[in-house]
Amino acid sequence: MSTTIRADALPTRKPSLRERLDMGSGLFPYFLVLPTIIIIALVAVYPIIDSVRLSLLNNPLIPTGSTFVGLNNYIHDIGDPAFRNSIGVTLIFSVTSVALETILGFAVALLMNQVFPGRGLVRTAILIPFAFPTVVSAQIWTLMLNAQNGVLTYLFQSVHLLAAGDSLLRTTNGVITSAVLIDVWKTTPFMALLILAGLQVIPSELYEAAGVDGSNRWQQFWMITFPLLRSALLIALMFRLLDALRAFDLFYVLTGGGREIQTIALYSYANMFVGTTFDFAPGVAAAVILFLICAVVGIVVVSLSRISQN
Repeated sequence: MSTTIRADALPTRKPSLRERLDMGSGLFPYFLVLPTIIIIALVAVYPIIDSVRLSLLNNPLIPTGSTFVGLNNYIHDIGDPAFRNSIGVTLIFSVTSVALETILGFAVALLMNQVFPGRGLVRTAILIPFAFPTVVSAQIWTLMLNAQNGVLTYLFQSVHLLAAGDSLLRTTNGVITSAVLIDVWKTTPFMALLILAGLQVIPSELYEAAGVDGSNRWQQFWMITFPLLRSALLIALMFRLLDALRAFDLFYVLTGGGREIQTIALYSYANMFVGTTFDFAPGVAAAVILFLICAVVGIVVVSLSRISQN
């Protein structure tokens, strides 16, 4: 007489960690990215959290004298005319420079996407401005905009855009204009490179089919090129906007770190390290506000990118 044993009555052995990883349980990818997550948490997340903590204290560098003041440092910054002016300078510079870089970068990318002799050399050459550090670029342009012997100042005076002995670097609007010119000159190649990468993945068969249907170049641009480039363009815009909002070194070189014309980053630096006595909490609060602005911009652009893909 045989005895039948039910399968569910047999004792089951819990698989080991190695077996679970080998069985494709979904844990293996998390183990692969765990070191990266730990590094990001140490070098990015912790400083952000600590900055928020410091912005809520008074005299945070003095352990025995620091007290919790809540949002007082943020209220101080918002009530400071210099901070409100720095927000205006930052937004005007960011929007103007990124808009010009996008338009010019789009045009340059469309030209470089064409087949012509020496195309590889041209693609390499236009990246030269972007290879310069921002401080070096700003210093070179500062010499060219010098009121005494700057070559650009001489040209502007020759066409009566500037009065004799005047310079763009002597007024707020002139400094912002100079900063926009420098940033456009330096960063347009970066935008062109990102847009060119998006152009090169568009199948040429689409343009051939559109040409057979009788569409012209303008119609092909709006019906094929622009829709398929929307995601790449939004990513390029996000990179540039976040970089422009954090502008510091460019304005620092142009103004010598002066308090008259400041971006948010420069305002934060001045409050933390220039003329303060162990009380840089308002500067930290300004940095946190800048981080929140950048976070909002990033979320909006990512949301627009997802909507575009859908």
